[in-house]
Amino acid sequence: MGDPTTYHFDLDPALRPAHAPLEERWWPGIRDAALKASSARIYDSILGVRAVVVHATAGGSSAGAASVIFDGNASFHWLVPDEDEPQHGAFVWATCHEARAAWHVRNVCSHPAIWGGRGRINHWSLGIEVVNRQVRSDAFSDWQVEATAQIVRYAWAKYPNLRHVVSHAMLDPARRSDPGSLFPWERLRTAVLDGREERVPELVACAAEMGVVRPSAPFCMVV
Repeated sequence: MGDPTTYHFDLDPALRPAHAPLEERWWPGIRDAALKASSARIYDSILGVRAVVVHATAGGSSAGAASVIFDGNASFHWLVPDEDEPQHGAFVWATCHEARAAWHVRNVCSHPAIWGGRGRINHWSLGIEVVNRQVRSDAFSDWQVEATAQIVRYAWAKYPNLRHVVSHAMLDPARRSDPGSLFPWERLRTAVLDGREERVPELVACAAEMGVVRPSAPFCMVV
């Protein structure tokens, strides 16, 4: 078993993936609720993202996890379904707008290894919740680990200054232990850092060739 208060690894900019697609679907009806259970970021919504925080729910259902957003008590950007849910193996749930600061870490929390100990982590991070009871009888599935890694790789490809992947427990050790000692952190780290490069779809790749095409004459719109 690992110590979740030490779960952390850094992302090397030289290894940043060029293409990392994510299969995600919005939880039904949650978009408006998420706006009320999140804040405007105080940092740039692209350049200001520095960390991904991994959580586990301590509950056994995605619906239970999503309910905290509808109640306006907390929020997180993605939710990874448990193995007994029909979405498991198919997609992860989007639960908060990435451009918003979700409420997943207390504002007073910080750690010197994470962006120099800067506070107000929600404003420069993204939060992932993995549905799991955090007991021995409810092991994290291989797909949950892979899906969490793919979320990280998606974010790493999208946000140029993303550097840290860290557990909730490391940031708030006095109050939180998630994703827990049973979470396979080293497997997640390996899946993120050693993940195979996704093949860029041909229709996307061919757009790069358009740069060598001589542009047509500029035009003006008369209003």
